[in-house]
Amino acid sequence: MTDRVAFVTGGAQGIGGGISEALGAHGFRVAVADLNLDAAKETAQRIADAGGKAIAVLVDVTDTESVRNAVKTATEELGDIEVVVNNAGWDDFMPFLQTTEDFWNRILDLNFKGALRVCHTVVPGMVERGFGRVINIGSDAGRVGSSLEAVYSGAKGGIIAFSKTLAREVATKGVTVNTVCPGPTDTPALRKFADSSGEDADKVIGGMARSVPMKRLGSPADVAAAVTFFASDSAEYITGQTLSVSGGLTMA
Repeated sequence: MTDRVAFVTGGAQGIGGGISEALGAHGFRVAVADLNLDAAKETAQRIADAGGKAIAVLVDVTDTESVRNAVKTATEELGDIEVVVNNAGWDDFMPFLQTTEDFWNRILDLNFKGALRVCHTVVPGMVERGFGRVINIGSDAGRVGSSLEAVYSGAKGGIIAFSKTLAREVATKGVTVNTVCPGPTDTPALRKFADSSGEDADKVIGGMARSVPMKRLGSPADVAAAVTFFASDSAEYITGQTLSVSGGLTMA
């Protein structure tokens, strides 16, 4: 258990919600940072109801001033941020040749530059204090590619490379940087994709599960377990690593 402060972007629901609640259960004081403030408040309340401490913070990771304000609020209410989880993200499924430059910009601004903004705001304080844990949520799409997700895959590949480089730069400062890459994970976003696929949603989900060696989709709790480990003091000698949480779908 710990009482360190954790700042989780996109922390209100789906994988982010699972991460926020797991960190809260392990004693972290959690800033649930999300564009959906109502959902963030609900997640923070669940953490509090379970005996933890959490606050909801409004953040738009595509806006630098919003990131700075969110970090300021979290610091004032909870204390210095010692763990940051860059989870906020978005994607849509389509062949690359059907995408537009506006689509590229949206994907990159949210999935790649959002993490840059948060790290650029939070990591200097970690370096100054001599302690920090940065956990970036990548994707197996960024490791092996994924059909209909070319731009998203590129953004997540960028997250993996960025994390390794930042890890090298801050390795002597008490700050670690690691990437967790979920495979297919049962979230509202995945269910929405299955519902809109034009096929039977249960068959789509079932097909995904059958492709996984463990024969099931991941859960937010599965991803959260990896994040919680990287956030812990036990992981102090682990940095620059990329961990897939995919039931064996990706073995690399």
